Amino acid sequence: MEFLSNLDPLLKSFWYVAIPTSLIFIIQTIMTFIGTDATDGIEADFEGDLDGAQAPFQLFSLRNLINFLLGFSWTGISLFNTVANKTQLIILSVAVGAGFVYLFFVIIRELQKLAEDNSVKIENALGKTAEVYLTIPEHKSGIGKVLISINGSVRELEAMTENGRLPSNTPVKVVKIENNNILIVERF
Repeated sequence: MEFLSNLDPLLKSFWYVAIPTSLIFIIQTIMTFIGTDATDGIEADFEGDLDGAQAPFQLFSLRNLINFLLGFSWTGISLFNTVANKTQLIILSVAVGAGFVYLFFVIIRELQKLAEDNSVKIENALGKTAEVYLTIPEHKSGIGKVLISINGSVRELEAMTENGRLPSNTPVKVVKIENNNILIVERF
């Protein structure tokens, strides 16, 4: 670290923050990609209630601290010779560090939107319309199949009717669910 000895004290401070912060960030990134990172800034080890606000992530976490310090230190290093006023440089560095934390929050919020439960819950079929795929025999004498859209995807499910025979391509409505897996349908 001999190159740091001749630098301006403010620039030296930025470097002393940037080097360990960058190493920790690289380690966090590697751990995230290989799957050994236990958290991603969504939870904290302490109670950070923030006046009862319902946030899906914590403001105070190691990852957010690292994000802030990365933006702060590398902005200070990058703009040290460009911004003559050192107070403005520090304010700009703090703003960029806060921007890094905000950007992380935006990314986490968008990633959480991708989390979707696509498991089929047969109860979601109740009251929906469907189309007979395989003919349904009359009066519960046999089982046919219907095509029904549940959670945005079309499913093929077993169905029966309490009325007359329902041929293929007949529009039907689900009125009951029997044995937790067979739809009871009627002509729509």
